[in-house]
Amino acid sequence: MKIDILTLFPEMFSPLASSIVGKACDRGLIDIQYHNFRENAEKARHVDDEPFGGGQGMLLRAQPIFDTIGKIKAKNPRVILLDPAGRKFTQAYAEELALEEELIFICGHYEGYDERIKTLVTDEISIGDFVLTGGELAAMTMIDATVRLIPNVIGKAASHEDDSFSSGLLEYPQYTRPYDFRGMTVPDVLMSGHHENIRIWRLKESLKKTLLRRPDMLETYVLSKEEEGFLKTIKEELRERGELLSD
Repeated sequence: MKIDILTLFPEMFSPLASSIVGKACDRGLIDIQYHNFRENAEKARHVDDEPFGGGQGMLLRAQPIFDTIGKIKAKNPRVILLDPAGRKFTQAYAEELALEEELIFICGHYEGYDERIKTLVTDEISIGDFVLTGGELAAMTMIDATVRLIPNVIGKAASHEDDSFSSGLLEYPQYTRPYDFRGMTVPDVLMSGHHENIRIWRLKESLKKTLLRRPDMLETYVLSKEEEGFLKTIKEELRERGELLSD
């Protein structure tokens, strides 16, 4: 995968040289290029200007963005504009991007964008209902979430298939050695070696965790008959303990 990033602050992306993303670059699985679009600004290197009609703040000018993207040799890229008003970034969207060959991220600053920039854009994306000073941190978040899904980036494909949000449910609790840590022990079912019992325990724990922490996810999740039965039992048990007041 080739990733091009338009930014005024290329130095902010140093974390991408580390960990999983950095290793993917070293192995040639991805190629990340940074483009400081100030270098392509015609107007005394100014990338922003006052909005027509008045208003607060400055807007990112169209010309530096158009000229920078024009110099990138991309055949059919997804061009992603980081924008608080955009579609919310999700695990499903990361899985979608991981199938692409070319991605371009536009990281803006200032109060907003000249609307004409959006004629270049295929996707307007937000990572949440809050405002950052620029798009760099959002772009890094999206790149990290996407790159780890590319084949061969993580050793085992199953390493991310059970991640929270990938399955539609939050991930079940997990444990490692020692069995007993300061009086806190690992659930016996995980020590049993009985694969079916472990599968059932993990599924029930995922359902319970999702119900308690992110019930909104269950509104769109399609339950199997088995899951419907487990969820009904879980709700009854939680109500009896006073941990669930309503559905």
